[in-house]
Amino acid sequence: MEYFVIGDPDTVLGFSLVGVDGIQVSSPEEAKVAWDKALEKKEHAVIIITADTADMIRSTVDRFLFSESFPLVVEIPSPGGKKSPDLRELVNEAIGVSL
Repeated sequence: MEYFVIGDPDTVLGFSLVGVDGIQVSSPEEAKVAWDKALEKKEHAVIIITADTADMIRSTVDRFLFSESFPLVVEIPSPGGKKSPDLRELVNEAIGVSL
């Protein structure tokens, strides 16, 4: 089982320091090529993708997030991107009650 990361240069560099292969992208075309390359190797069991990169190819990423069982896709926050809500904020939004 191997990990593969797709994202901005800083994220890919950071993951490479711990031995995770990846591809840096800066356009939707590059993101699509990187995604296809990640799927070529069956050993890539977990694909880590930054939120900004996932937004470039949202329909493709969502198909794997919601309908495919393999590989596992993990979307992580992009550096300098918007802060993702914590669990308390998600619950408050979902039930409409402040905890």
